[in-house]
Amino acid sequence: MTPFHALHQDGLLILPNAWDGGSAALVASLGAKAVATTSAGVAWALGWPDGDALPVERVVQAAKDVVRGAGGLPVSIDMEGGYSDDPATAAALAGRLVAAGAQGINIEDGGAAPEALAAKIAAIKAAVGGALFVNARCDVWLRGIGEPETRVAEAGRRGAIYQAAGADGLFTPGLTDAADIAAMVKATSLPLNLLAYPGLPDAATLTGLGVRRLSAGSGVCSAIWGRAAALTRGFLADGRSEPLLEGAMGWAEVNALMPQGRDEG
Repeated sequence: MTPFHALHQDGLLILPNAWDGGSAALVASLGAKAVATTSAGVAWALGWPDGDALPVERVVQAAKDVVRGAGGLPVSIDMEGGYSDDPATAAALAGRLVAAGAQGINIEDGGAAPEALAAKIAAIKAAVGGALFVNARCDVWLRGIGEPETRVAEAGRRGAIYQAAGADGLFTPGLTDAADIAAMVKATSLPLNLLAYPGLPDAATLTGLGVRRLSAGSGVCSAIWGRAAALTRGFLADGRSEPLLEGAMGWAEVNALMPQGRDEG
């Protein structure tokens, strides 16, 4: 069991997701127990759209940057759908992420049949064994699959398929109703991961319901994009300096967060 596996055994692991080495250093400095990436945030920071579009070499380099920025904290990398329909190709990427220092990944079913994700999970586990916490993302709620009253059962069915393939956790983004969350905890023996989403109960309530992991996803990153857009729009309009300094971290404060020394990776 890796340290990242252990963080899912008790209580609620809160992950304010990072998108590059610098944001990983910031997250680590603020007391997070681990650092996980947001695939959307990583893609946007590199000038690509979210949705399995990022070149694999950029994914691997981003993982190295985040591991370096995290300063020894466990790191989990969102590898979307594995960047391939081929289980062996997805497994090869997972192996490279482990070599880069990752202890966990997210991998999603998206619009595909659950058996497709299960095949990828099985191939990943065959390649890396217990060195990696595989968090299987079930998109039943995000994609509105089936009627609302059937989604817990469908997610439980998918979770069982993913667990049989070797998954270590189940991620159900879009699930927010407290009664459904409690039912979902009972429907799977995997640690349940939820996504920060409008209407989601707070951390204390989620802990009481038995949820083991809460992810910000692209929430923090999206908020920063919104703030950057507003500041840039204003600066283009009037050239005023003062708004740029409101709430800003100083140069020295940010610079001190960054790891020292060359990247040997």
